[in-house]
Amino acid sequence: MPVYSELTDFDDPRLDVFARLNENQLRHYYEPNGGLFIAESPKVTERALGAGCVPVAALVERSQAEGEAAEVLERLGDIPVFIGASDAIRKLTNIPMTRGILTCFKRPELPTVESICLGKRRIAVLENVTNPTNVGAIFRSAAALGMEAVLLNYACSDPLYRRASRVSMGTVFQIPWTYVENTEASRHKKTRLERWQEERASMLSGEASEQSAYSAEQSSEMNGSGFEPAEDRGQASRSAMPDSSSEQAEALEQASYVALLQGLGFKTVAMALTDRSVSIDDPNVCAEEKLAVILGAEGDGLTQETIDACDYTVKIPMSHGVDSLNVAAASAVAFWQLGR
Repeated sequence: MPVYSELTDFDDPRLDVFARLNENQLRHYYEPNGGLFIAESPKVTERALGAGCVPVAALVERSQAEGEAAEVLERLGDIPVFIGASDAIRKLTNIPMTRGILTCFKRPELPTVESICLGKRRIAVLENVTNPTNVGAIFRSAAALGMEAVLLNYACSDPLYRRASRVSMGTVFQIPWTYVENTEASRHKKTRLERWQEERASMLSGEASEQSAYSAEQSSEMNGSGFEPAEDRGQASRSAMPDSSSEQAEALEQASYVALLQGLGFKTVAMALTDRSVSIDDPNVCAEEKLAVILGAEGDGLTQETIDACDYTVKIPMSHGVDSLNVAAASAVAFWQLGR
């Protein structure tokens, strides 16, 4: 049974997750071992529980505690549940509408791309979709219209952000998803940034030892040969940083997810308006056994590297001189046509 408490002390540290930590801080709460997320509404909370997510605490409006949220509250287990008036909760959280309940959960471990794609015929892929409302709406359409999984790159908005999961109506817990960078190979190697950070820490540790030894000797050997000028150490530090060629390599590495999906047997479909785009009802595209439908950011669309790497470039026929749709609306059309 949950442990119910009246919402009286806004400074209670157990309320930090609702009142004083932003989405990014929640995401890295237990770093390097994962973090937390907030589910808003009884429906989203119910679907998070159904997916096996572990609750930590909840904040519920008094009117909902015996109303719409009553059933889901009984499923939360032995965790603190704070009950208060809607005005008090809005004042604490600065959220205009909490849909009756906010529940804090531990973030689940995500599967690899290879495991999530196993046995799938139709998957959606999001590239640089940074708006959480769009991400949530795309997940809802993907779940409803035949997509079996969703992949995102790290530049996308987090599907577990409160707004994204709320707009999705909790479907982020019903359809499998992961990041395109989360591959079997990535779990056995350090990223370029991690390697640079380790090398830099080691170098700075060595410099500190050198400086300590120099300080001990400088009274007798003011100009000892062991002294390394500060500008030289700075140059060494700068040379250890990733250069522009490394950044270019990183961009190519991110784009390689298309090749990874092709290696897993998927024909890749770039949703983009180009001179070589075919209609979304093209019979060759629709007849493919396995499709990965790739959508890009609002406004900018997919990167040219991704478009060039894909097997097909597809457009949605439109009228009245309209050349594009909101990415969430476009996803619904694409999933309806290609998810069958």
